[in-house]
Amino acid sequence: MTDTVRPFTPLHIEATSLPDAWFQTVYKCIETGRDFTIDRGSYAGMKRLEFDYVTVHIRFPGARPLLPQIPPQYNLPNPVADEYVADYLPYLMTGETKPGESYTYGQRICKYPIPAEFCEYKDKKNHDIVMQEDEAWNDPRIIVRENGKLFLNQIELLIWTYKHKGFRNNQMVLQVAHPTDMVLQDPPCLRAIDTRIQDGRLNFIIYFRSWDLWGGFPANLAGIQTMKEYIASEIGVEDGEMICSTKGLHLYNYVWELAECLRGKTMDEFRQGK
Repeated sequence: MTDTVRPFTPLHIEATSLPDAWFQTVYKCIETGRDFTIDRGSYAGMKRLEFDYVTVHIRFPGARPLLPQIPPQYNLPNPVADEYVADYLPYLMTGETKPGESYTYGQRICKYPIPAEFCEYKDKKNHDIVMQEDEAWNDPRIIVRENGKLFLNQIELLIWTYKHKGFRNNQMVLQVAHPTDMVLQDPPCLRAIDTRIQDGRLNFIIYFRSWDLWGGFPANLAGIQTMKEYIASEIGVEDGEMICSTKGLHLYNYVWELAECLRGKTMDEFRQGK
């Protein structure tokens, strides 16, 4: 390795609340992020500042407020409007899509089309491939039947499984990603929400392939936290912590000056050691 090559540098951030996580990651991105031009995707040709890889551990994600509030003396708008979370929840927790949408997170999580062969495996009692619990298969909240087709609500199956099969398993992952996402022009950024009930508390482990730090990070996590609180209450456990990870957390160049103002230093000052 030559001196001009900067090593791939994972970063870990410990935060108390969702707003604390946002402020810390914005500061760190200005301090250590790499800037480059996007080759492909929704913002091809634009520049962004990005971490190599970051994990953010949030101890109390349910602490209010869920959204960051920039102090008035900065004279900057908050990254997300307070009313946005209520508007975002249907996108996250229902299977509905609007015209022009190829998918939503909620459609992937709450209304996944079950392939016909899975029903055949169930009918043939093939225990090695599909679960055989009739209570789950016959629950209309879990298996949604529409126009002769079956759809899976992952949230409701997760709740049912933890309530009826116990807490200790490594199977309860809310899946968003599909292999065919690679052929989409704009594949989902959220890929999976893994779960663990530990000491009577529901914890989320979240992975994003790409993540807008300024507006997306706080909006997504506020919505996901609200979903987590609902799931925990349905299971009958306490709300727990979050661990978020991504190799694509970034600031687009149109908010660099806002982020520098918030940090109190410019990117160039950090690079020059000032």
